[in-house]
Amino acid sequence: MRVCLMIEGQEDVTWDDWVALARTAEASGFDALFRSDHYLSVQGRHERGSLDAWSTVNALAAVTDTIRLGTMVSPASFRHPSVLAKSVATADHVSGGRVELGIGAGWLESEHRAYGFPFHATRTRMDVLEEQLQIVRGEWSDGAFSFDGEHYRVENLDALPKPIQRPGPPIVIGGSGGPRSLRLAAAYADEYNTVFPTAEFCRELRGKLDDRLPLSVMTGVLVGADRADYDARVKRLEEWNGEAGISEAWIAGTSKEAVAQLRELQDAGVERVMLQNLLHRDLEHVELIGREVIPAIG
Repeated sequence: MRVCLMIEGQEDVTWDDWVALARTAEASGFDALFRSDHYLSVQGRHERGSLDAWSTVNALAAVTDTIRLGTMVSPASFRHPSVLAKSVATADHVSGGRVELGIGAGWLESEHRAYGFPFHATRTRMDVLEEQLQIVRGEWSDGAFSFDGEHYRVENLDALPKPIQRPGPPIVIGGSGGPRSLRLAAAYADEYNTVFPTAEFCRELRGKLDDRLPLSVMTGVLVGADRADYDARVKRLEEWNGEAGISEAWIAGTSKEAVAQLRELQDAGVERVMLQNLLHRDLEHVELIGREVIPAIG
């Protein structure tokens, strides 16, 4: 199982925070660093700022060497697909081929209203997502590409330069095993991601998923070297968010307990896990996972 770090960038993660996180995660053996793609706090804390996701990924690509970088996930409603495809391709060149695109339909209505993005009914958002996937794949492909859909039109475009990774950076699509997300993943994705699942849910989902697609999980993480260290982090998380919010789906407890929980997911068919670290200024937390958890399940 590959272990990634996932950071909720809309919760006041500064540029200095990002650099420290990326360098610490890289040195600690994480496979990838993912960031959310939101413009407003999902905790309702609107005093917290958020740097743009793809601008951040491009900048981090220039100050890291080996760790993979991506979004988890970019709403299709935020950017024209040609802008998205170009931003990802740019990051792929800056990073030397270390970028991944997590993409979804978008869900936080309040930030769409605040920033003036359209927020359609679920079916329309999924239609938009499918057209974006077609266009992104088309623009990364060799030669000229045209598309005439309900929401977008692209005419005889040969978008250069193509990404370094061929046929393009990996695309991750998320969902909870619904028929449409499974169909889109089978047609356009390189990985299927689900959030905060139990191991049993993952086992059932693995049975529904296209055989060629890896299954990954995004879930919360809070680990301590021992019980006292863990309890201290719970207290800090409560102070930061008002409550810890730890559920049974989290990877939580001592480092030994975290290893056992990850092995349970691994046995259920999960090949990669994105650990959502809400204490983004606690670099010792990142180092602990790299030192005591990642080597035990690698």
